[in-house]
Amino acid sequence: MAVPPLLVASVRSAWHCQWQQLMKGLGPADTAGNYRRPESAFATAPELPATAGDTGVHALIVGRSCPWAHRAWLVWSLRQLAGSLELVIVEPDPQAGRWRFDTPYEGASALVDLYRRSGGDPKARATVPALYDRPARRILVNESARLIELLNRWPAPEGAPDLLPEDQAQAIDHWRQRLQGTVNDGVYRCGFARTQAAYDRAEADLFTSLEAAETALEQGGPWLCGNRLTLADVVLFPTLIRLELVYAPLFGCSRRPLWSFPALTAWRARFHALPGVAATCFPDSWRRDYFGALFPLHPSGIVPAGADLATLVAGPAPERPQP
Repeated sequence: MAVPPLLVASVRSAWHCQWQQLMKGLGPADTAGNYRRPESAFATAPELPATAGDTGVHALIVGRSCPWAHRAWLVWSLRQLAGSLELVIVEPDPQAGRWRFDTPYEGASALVDLYRRSGGDPKARATVPALYDRPARRILVNESARLIELLNRWPAPEGAPDLLPEDQAQAIDHWRQRLQGTVNDGVYRCGFARTQAAYDRAEADLFTSLEAAETALEQGGPWLCGNRLTLADVVLFPTLIRLELVYAPLFGCSRRPLWSFPALTAWRARFHALPGVAATCFPDSWRRDYFGALFPLHPSGIVPAGADLATLVAGPAPERPQP
């Protein structure tokens, strides 16, 4: 039996109104419909603590599906900080809309408990990554851009890479600034856009920046800033490793497949081959958490089949370089 046109129009109008309300909580936007990432609750990084490197004092709190946490996890792994900085993994609780601990941590069952204990704004979101000071019982910083800089200064074993070398600081800053707005935030600007015009702007910015990165790698490389791995590479990887698995099908970042950028495809395979990087990648968790939790974008909650990550990063048999 055909569905009456009036019913279709009524449901469509009601759903659009409810969708707008749901999106206000999921991804705030400006008056033009452009997604705007909320400010972090603890955005200013402290000086390197005197106790940095002391066993059992600090913890890096991350979630498997969060790309912002992934960048901090990558620095932790690449710089071999496991001996001096505890890694604590939280799990998403989509019903409550928060991050929870599998077992209570520091007397907290959810990350929001640590945020409130630390004096965070009650209205602010409790997000990962977060650097936690156990003796002081407070979060030091949760802004990923500042946190990865702090982790780059964290006491590390001999031979650990410096991901922010002074002689490349200007080039690194250039890429980080560009990637943050157009690629890292850019995929969310596509997915959380409220209007067609907002989506079109975000999508164009995203692929323009990917084309710029492709050109830089073709003309230089093997890394974005030349022959050394830097924080510029670190911030790009979490977005590109999720591109085909999440952002293209769910957020509409689908103008061009990554394989049409051969230099970026090889770069991604090269980065994934670095020691410790594969252990930070959880494609099943990414897809389950994105498709299952973002109800306004994917109401069915059905997690579609996706490409095998090993195939995506196979590349042209990349070597396993050292940082």
